[in-house]
Amino acid sequence: MFKPNDKQPSSTLIMNDTFAERLGNVERRIVAACEKAGRPRDGVRLLAVSKTNPPEAIRAAADCGLRLFGENRVQEAQSKISMCPGGLEWHLIGHLQSNKAKAAVHLFQMIHSVDSLKLLQALDAAANVALPVLLQVNVAGEAAKFGMRPDKVAEVIDAANQMRKVEVHGLMTIPPFSPDPEKTRIHFSNLRKLRDRLQNETGTPLPELSMGMSHDLEVAIEEGSTWVRIGTDLFGSR
Repeated sequence: MFKPNDKQPSSTLIMNDTFAERLGNVERRIVAACEKAGRPRDGVRLLAVSKTNPPEAIRAAADCGLRLFGENRVQEAQSKISMCPGGLEWHLIGHLQSNKAKAAVHLFQMIHSVDSLKLLQALDAAANVALPVLLQVNVAGEAAKFGMRPDKVAEVIDAANQMRKVEVHGLMTIPPFSPDPEKTRIHFSNLRKLRDRLQNETGTPLPELSMGMSHDLEVAIEEGSTWVRIGTDLFGSR
């Protein structure tokens, strides 16, 4: 985790020209995937996963035009965001405990990882303005992964529709890792199908699907992702 007093050797910092090259490579992959899927490029947003990276790396990313950043932990974001350029939009993509909901609503403009009704209720109670959220679904049924069961999502959406501030905008998933991106396709496809079914069942628009990372973004886009969460291919291996 990033700590505000950490000092990284200059050789490990992400300099603007290096970041620009990496961003260009990621952008070309997104464009190609959108073309293959017959989708407009502006239908997919790039969330730069900046967790564990220092403010210097985020500044390099911002200098290249990125404005959307994803963090995993409230504590790290609290220590880092104030040292980053202004005008950025911060999203929480990691697991959030209900007792940190109050801090989270003041740090993040969107939360991708709501995995229980209890957490949704805590966020609603803490928020002072409308808060877009995504419901994290464990589509693969992995015991070690966070996320609600697919058959529990409808009741959470119905509950959210009666809440004061939280707004469910869609779903998120983290599939089992495989070096072969094609093996993740079924999980992305299942999330999209679940989203389509839930829209019909609940009457709630769910336009957003947060799925796909550095190694499988093409498959995710082909299956309907609207948010790809890219860390390694932008900032390098941690």
